[in-house]
Amino acid sequence: MVAAIWGRGSAQLLFEKFTSIQIDNCNSSVTIPCIITNLQLNDTRAMFVKWKLGGSEFFAFDGFEQPPKTHKNSSFQSAKFVSLSKLSAGIASLSLSREEAIPGNYSCEVTESNREGITTVELKKTVESWFEPVENVLIIITMVLATIFYWTQLGVVATKYDISLLKKISLIIAGLIVTIAAVIGCILLVPDGFATSNQIGLSLIVLPAVILVPLLYILLDSVFEKPPCFAVMLLVLKALGYVIAVTGFAMSVSACPPPQAPVMVAGLAIIDLVAVIALVYVIIIGSNFKDHQPPRKAVEEPLNARDVS
Repeated sequence: MVAAIWGRGSAQLLFEKFTSIQIDNCNSSVTIPCIITNLQLNDTRAMFVKWKLGGSEFFAFDGFEQPPKTHKNSSFQSAKFVSLSKLSAGIASLSLSREEAIPGNYSCEVTESNREGITTVELKKTVESWFEPVENVLIIITMVLATIFYWTQLGVVATKYDISLLKKISLIIAGLIVTIAAVIGCILLVPDGFATSNQIGLSLIVLPAVILVPLLYILLDSVFEKPPCFAVMLLVLKALGYVIAVTGFAMSVSACPPPQAPVMVAGLAIIDLVAVIALVYVIIIGSNFKDHQPPRKAVEEPLNARDVS
């Protein structure tokens, strides 16, 4: 950072020189620097500041008028001095919201009494992934695996065990809800940036996963007349995995960068792990359980008087 002189002679103002600054998707606003180093009067009543983008004026401060007046372009309503009280000390830096911060060359023209000067700063916008690339991949993979394991469990239970048509239809509809939500969520989460669509995508991935907990109970209940202790432990562990995932989600959905993404991934991974164990358990233990269980007794109709006789 070096001082730059614009124009000739002592009547010119000096500025700290900033070649360019960047704003990424995690910044809610940006500060475009404009710092004068050789003010003499240090009085805003003797100052006029004009900001331009690509040669077009969008913000102006007139201290010569009393009271001082500020003029803004309608497209830059968020524009304001970082600190009006520090303007007399030479800080004419401007703050803009991320939405109104258009990439380009911003010029800051300052007049103090009969002295003036100008400095230019280039604003660059960078768009990066909301999550780290590895975290993005893990979030998507864990949810994809969760749906695959569910459909596999449903296929095994539906073909090997006697469950009613109504229950099959209910399990299929519930599985479709989770699957469709996960697919849409992954599509919305993949694009880089920190936008509402990304947040909705993450919500569709994590929140509907709660449906997988009661679905596991229904599947196990269809296999075992009375779910064994180990099956109950699997249900508790899956519910715990969902609680962990939602906790990480709550701490990440409005943060950029998200600090607790590993917590969310860990919760989704637990859900997958339980799904795998439950699938193996149903295939091996469930089959043995079925082979050693007597058939369920049919409900006997009450005998009428004629049958008794």
